[in-house]
Amino acid sequence: MTLKSIIEALLFAAHKPLSPAEIRAVLAGEGDEKTEAALVGFRRVKEAEIAAAIEELKVDYIQSDRSFTIAEIAGGFQLVSKPDYALWLKRLLDVDRPSRLSPSALETLAIVAYRQPITRIEIEAVRGVNVDGVLRTLLERGLVKITGRSDLPGRPLQYGTTQTFLEHFGLRDLEDLPAVEELRRIEAKRQRAAAATAAAAPAETGTPPAATGTST
Repeated sequence: MTLKSIIEALLFAAHKPLSPAEIRAVLAGEGDEKTEAALVGFRRVKEAEIAAAIEELKVDYIQSDRSFTIAEIAGGFQLVSKPDYALWLKRLLDVDRPSRLSPSALETLAIVAYRQPITRIEIEAVRGVNVDGVLRTLLERGLVKITGRSDLPGRPLQYGTTQTFLEHFGLRDLEDLPAVEELRRIEAKRQRAAAATAAAAPAETGTPPAATGTST
């Protein structure tokens, strides 16, 4: 039994990303008479050795062309499937997949992520609509949390993203969020694609386009 194989087992069994400190805490735990001999050899392992073992596992998976790898997410490490296998996994997981976030929820979540800590009133000022229901949904899903109170009059609640938010979107930390300029380029590209699809729709369906101009 090696340090690398133990870490692999821990990552496989964990339901969340594990940091080197968390892995070290497991290795440093006390055992009973039956397990002490196995545990003692790994009790003094340092976090740097754990990080090195994780890198070795990554290389092993690449060389053996495995369908999964180790990703650094939310300050820890987690076994994840490769994007190439998304087609088959989607067919499996869509059966019991929870409802996806609505566009309004995603927009609100993006505002919170980029401007946190932020109050409900400040979110509504950006979106131009009431966000009570959307915020409640994000709180229930564990993607957003209350981080404190603002110094503004009435001391309204402030909101920020959670560890679950980082895990859900596969981010190491908030620094991994795309730049605002990149988001604008993505949105502009999406809008152009949508406009092109809408323009091509009459030709594809055989429906004549609406007449323009005036008749005489």
